[in-house]
Amino acid sequence: MATEDTIPKITLHWLEVSRAHRILWLLEELEIPYSLETYKRGSDKRADPRLKTIHPLGKSPVVTIDRKDGRDPLVLIESATIIEYLCDHYGKWLVPARYPEGKDGEVAEETDAWIRYRTFMHYAEGSLMPLNLITLLMQGIKQSSVPFFIRPIVNGVADKVTSIFLKPNFETHFKWIESQLATSGGEYLCGKDLSAADILMSFPLEAGKGRSGLTKEDCPRIWDYVSNLYKREAYKRSIAKIEAVEGSFKSNL
Repeated sequence: MATEDTIPKITLHWLEVSRAHRILWLLEELEIPYSLETYKRGSDKRADPRLKTIHPLGKSPVVTIDRKDGRDPLVLIESATIIEYLCDHYGKWLVPARYPEGKDGEVAEETDAWIRYRTFMHYAEGSLMPLNLITLLMQGIKQSSVPFFIRPIVNGVADKVTSIFLKPNFETHFKWIESQLATSGGEYLCGKDLSAADILMSFPLEAGKGRSGLTKEDCPRIWDYVSNLYKREAYKRSIAKIEAVEGSFKSNL
């Protein structure tokens, strides 16, 4: 196991109700030493402005890694970038083998597990998460303060976006993910073993369960899959870590 003597100081800047919890979970899976700095959202639900002192975008997750020669720390943003970087150094077991034996470097000979892994590492934020964000935006529009006489128009626009775009797209994506779980050859998206892609996919699926309009009866494999992810001991430790620091853990939903 890696120790504080063998790796540089890694600090996760964790914002409540954000995608940062996936990184905390990853760190627990990797069983490497790390420091945790927590931040709260304001009454406007925006991120703590202190995060802008870590990176100009002021978003979370952010990971900083001290350099042994005393230079400024390496600053990593974007969930997939952070996950891939940490796995490159400390979690190669979370990345499926790319090629079968004897096929190294051959085009179109990659393993099915690796193709799935690479796909979901891009798909999570590139295709699935935008549906959740647009849904959140539509909910915000419907809850916004507007003159009563235009309220029907505002609600009508939001409902139309939901009915003609969000609901059918959620259904298409969730049904496809159901098919991927059915054909992976194991309980995870890439097969029998947990991969970093499972960790990355957890947030948009958790959020989508509550925003898609679908139910467990519609997509039983997804509901069971997410439930099983959160039964992992490393995930439980990540929750306990926040509860110890913050006193409670707010669901990402």
